[in-house]
Amino acid sequence: MMKFRFRRQGADPQREKLKQELFAFNKTVEHGFPNQPSALAFDPELRIMAIGTRTGAVKIYGAPGVEFTGLHRDTATVTQMLFLPGQGCLLTLLDDSSLHLWEIVPRNCCARLEEAHSFQPTSRPGSDGASGPPCLARVTVVLLVAEGSMAALGTESGSIFFLDMPTLKLLEGQTLSPDEVLQSVPGDYRCGKALGPVEALQGHLRDPTKMLIGYSRGLLVIWNLAAQCAHRVFLGNQQLESLCWERSGGTLVSSHSDGSYAVWSADTGGSPAVQPTIATMPYGPFPCKAINKILWRSCVSGDHFIIFSGGMPRASYGDRHCVSVLRAETLVTLDFTSRIIDFFTVHSSQLEDEFDEPQALAVLLEEELVVLDLQTPGWPALPAPYLAPLHSSAITCSAHVANVPAKLWARLVSAGEQQSPQPAPTALSWPITGGRNLAQEPLQRGLLLTGHEDGTVRFWDASGVALRLLYKLSTASLFQTDCDHSDSLAQAAEDDWPPFRKVGCFDPYSDDPRLGVQKVALCKYTAHMVVAGTAGQVLVLELSDMPSEQVVSVASVDLLQDREGFTWKGHERLSPRTGPLPWPAGFQPRVLVQCLPPAAVTAVTLHAEWSLVAFGTSHGFGLFDYQRKSPVLSRCTLHPNDSLAMEGPLSRVKSLKKSLRQSFRRIRKSRVSGKKRTVIANSKLQEANAQLAEQACPHDMEVTPVQRRIEPRSADDSLSGVVRCLYFADTFLRDATHHGPTMWAGTNSGSVFAYALEVPVATAGGEKRPERAVEAVLGKEVQLMHRAPVVAIAVLDGRGRPLPEPYEASRDLAQAPDMQGGHAVLIASEEQFKVFTLPKVSAKTKFKLTAHEGCRVRKVALATFASVACEDYTETGLACLTNLGDVHIFSVPGLRPQVHYPCIRKEDISGIASCVFTRHGQGFYLISPSEFERFSLSARNITEPLCSLDISWPHDTAHTSSSEESEKSLRTVAEEEARTRTILIR
Repeated sequence: MMKFRFRRQGADPQREKLKQELFAFNKTVEHGFPNQPSALAFDPELRIMAIGTRTGAVKIYGAPGVEFTGLHRDTATVTQMLFLPGQGCLLTLLDDSSLHLWEIVPRNCCARLEEAHSFQPTSRPGSDGASGPPCLARVTVVLLVAEGSMAALGTESGSIFFLDMPTLKLLEGQTLSPDEVLQSVPGDYRCGKALGPVEALQGHLRDPTKMLIGYSRGLLVIWNLAAQCAHRVFLGNQQLESLCWERSGGTLVSSHSDGSYAVWSADTGGSPAVQPTIATMPYGPFPCKAINKILWRSCVSGDHFIIFSGGMPRASYGDRHCVSVLRAETLVTLDFTSRIIDFFTVHSSQLEDEFDEPQALAVLLEEELVVLDLQTPGWPALPAPYLAPLHSSAITCSAHVANVPAKLWARLVSAGEQQSPQPAPTALSWPITGGRNLAQEPLQRGLLLTGHEDGTVRFWDASGVALRLLYKLSTASLFQTDCDHSDSLAQAAEDDWPPFRKVGCFDPYSDDPRLGVQKVALCKYTAHMVVAGTAGQVLVLELSDMPSEQVVSVASVDLLQDREGFTWKGHERLSPRTGPLPWPAGFQPRVLVQCLPPAAVTAVTLHAEWSLVAFGTSHGFGLFDYQRKSPVLSRCTLHPNDSLAMEGPLSRVKSLKKSLRQSFRRIRKSRVSGKKRTVIANSKLQEANAQLAEQACPHDMEVTPVQRRIEPRSADDSLSGVVRCLYFADTFLRDATHHGPTMWAGTNSGSVFAYALEVPVATAGGEKRPERAVEAVLGKEVQLMHRAPVVAIAVLDGRGRPLPEPYEASRDLAQAPDMQGGHAVLIASEEQFKVFTLPKVSAKTKFKLTAHEGCRVRKVALATFASVACEDYTETGLACLTNLGDVHIFSVPGLRPQVHYPCIRKEDISGIASCVFTRHGQGFYLISPSEFERFSLSARNITEPLCSLDISWPHDTAHTSSSEESEKSLRTVAEEEARTRTILIR
């Protein structure tokens, strides 16, 4: 009689506690440039900058490492932002005319950017007429007046309303209507026409009782807030776009829709000013576009800066995005590649200073931030320590390298410095320096590699909060493209007038889409690298500290193996340049391997210790010995019905007959398979197994997750031959007593090929192996039952741990793998995870990831999780991202579910496709074309900002709302003790 012993239900408390010490989900940092920026603000006292977006996000930046992020409740566009100087408070205006006040609020020795108050104007008068609140039309502009105690709201109707700060309560009885302003205007100027919306509001720097008002019709009024009357009137007759008040208050400058600007003298004359002292159209006389914003900045030398955006001739340069900088006789037209959002100057903010003396000009564009040094001749651009435009060319792939050796790091930094020489020691440093970064130096250096559409690979310092560009590798110079021709055209255009100057690095156009980088792999110990592209090019590079001139060897690998009946209909391969080519210091190409047909490379892996690189496309995979520069192996994985694999990504040719034939074939097969499943389900054996499972289930300790039925896939599905993953391992494949080098390949149809490799062994103390040829013999071939695409392959040693990377074990950089116990291979498909024993390749453990209907595995990685309580305790887990955006962690090799977290929205297909896991439980994914979001699955390994900011609290706190009396009392105590307080920001 067979006896069963069941464990009691309930979770193991010790295991649950250990899970909390190992795993925790945090979305910590956003790297890159904010998506869809719409507003810009700068606090000259705290030296911090704010950027608002069209999705309602607010991001504040100071010195490198000082970052805040807030999000409005409603998804609305931020149209304007204003800092309360020195207070760490930010006022935002949305396109729905609502205002929101943000504050830095301390929370448990850290601080967050939180919304303190909001104001939503009424869209229509109250039903009872006079008793209802006044109706506010759309708010067009906001200004802080009376030293920040009030906010003036200019509206589309021409009225100006006032709000109390910081409560954002409407001050009744202080509304300034257009009729009051028109009383100070001559009768002939009125002509029965309205003044139009309030286009601009400007405050006087030295006299807080004066406010400059600009109406759309062109009327300018200096309004005295104390006396409630017009101090000075300027009768402009051009549609107004922007206003600026000179520092002393004696001069005004206005810009207009016809591309002109006017300078007005703000003397104490009683009669209205009819004509400006200066009126000019900088790029006339032909019709020009509007000057959207203009700034006037005075200098000690006696001259001044006039900086404005727009104003370009409509017919010739109406599509240019330009900011013009004029000083004395010097005019520079800054030409950008994306739309201008806003700009500001970093200048003196002290009231006692007589001149502005601007130091830098910051221009926020739709795709990047550019800061120019106005104190250095030539006005060069400053390298930004954050807000890097990751998408300067569209990102096509990414990879992460953890624990980068110090030697390699120094060599990369040196190569990057030679690419872009540092400015002179007397040049201006980064001007946005608010706050202090208190975070410790990272213990380990991490690299984020991004491949781009233009054939470049960028190396980013991903060790801390902000991504910093270290080095850029370009592969386009190896091939014959049209880039030289376009450069000559751009150079010729610079000699024309206006004096255009290309600024910024955002370049959305690629000379040739075939240059796009699809896969990258880097060996951090030998500085060898592989870059694979869209046209089947596989480039093996080596890091060099000195420039060189050399010939790049070219080899071809035919993956079709002369199969008949296949015709490539896609793009042609890239033509490499011939002869010796100059290469700067950095990664220099050693050999170019061209796959035939020239389809996009879908998988690549590198083993620098064996000098081997493996690559795969939609047609097959190949193995190349880059030491001997000769191919070792090529294998075609195409099914006879893989017609789509022949067309290529750039081809739109498709046979309608074949498509219909394949569709009907799938329908017939699904009907047949459905009938077979019905017969099997009714068998007595199936019923007995079901009853046994139902009896055992209630007594299990852990409840088995609900698993959906996996539908078998047809063998002739399109693109079934796509190689999804490649893997090198030193393991047991031929027998259980002899281990050696192996190569594994997984395809889209669930096929796994394992090859035993004969690699010559290097002599003791030698770096390179002998020059004998490498041999490859097919050892095993596995076909998964349901033909699900193979996402990843990994070999586990006798202790169930993944094998170390090349050179880690031989250089005592990692624990040597256990070669005594039996090895196992983990094969992760889109449907399930399965562990097979080696060398017999018999199934040992499996888990079907079937928590939800339609769930598919998208990304998989083995990660090491360290305990928070015990520094010496670590576990290896299998991190998995599904097409629903959920992240799961499984134990290895038991494949038991540990935890799972919702990470990415399931609608964000590009974000899921771009996800990259790190070796220590973190991950990166694109939340927009220009931003990576970093998340952590490890309770111990978390990257987050830690900084301090000195905030001067205002003298008067009487306006604090009654709902925040506790915070009011805390602030009062703080004011009595000191004028400033240091806030720790995490």
